[in-house]
Amino acid sequence: MIRTEIFEAPAWYRREIMRYARIRGADDSFDSLISECIAEAEASLSYRVCYSVLSVEYKDDSLYLGGIRAPYDTIKKAIRSANEVVLFAATVGAPFDRLIQKYSLLAPSKALIMQAIGAERVESLCDAFCEKMDTDLSKDGKCLTPRVSPGYGDIPLAMQKDVFAVLDCPRKIGLTLDSSLMMSPTKSVTAVAGIVDGCREAEQHKCASCEKTGCAYRTERK
Repeated sequence: MIRTEIFEAPAWYRREIMRYARIRGADDSFDSLISECIAEAEASLSYRVCYSVLSVEYKDDSLYLGGIRAPYDTIKKAIRSANEVVLFAATVGAPFDRLIQKYSLLAPSKALIMQAIGAERVESLCDAFCEKMDTDLSKDGKCLTPRVSPGYGDIPLAMQKDVFAVLDCPRKIGLTLDSSLMMSPTKSVTAVAGIVDGCREAEQHKCASCEKTGCAYRTERK
């Protein structure tokens, strides 16, 4: 069964916007620009997720998530001993893409901040979705493992085709995939997380299990 959720705007994390924009240290000029971009972006943003709970099976020495063959060490490590996973897609909508395109032509510095806002917004949406799932699962003493996405670790981008086939993203949340495996709207994420009995708090965030501690995109948010 495919379910859809519409979320209210998650809390804003300005430090994350600055991190995605590669802005280091205090800078009043950028702070003003970020505030201006946030104010303009809010009306263009929407927060939509579609998802499905799939069984986990091991057959012929390979991992299957529902009907998706996923023999990838990154997924195996992420979902640990899960018997089920949540497969989901999240997007902040096409109108925000158009806003980025507009400023790519008119004001590159503003386009940079809009790109960073889009990255922060879709990651915050994913966090909000996973937190909601954790709350629901906690009633049964379960929770989610950190999420991983196609293109991360040894998971090929080609897995996007299977994700879109299972979740019917175009009809559910207006998210499409082209022949080059690029998603539209661009500020979108697909991911998978395991459902397990109990979790240590430190393992809840996706960056907690990553060994690339020097990554420029490593989040500082708890």
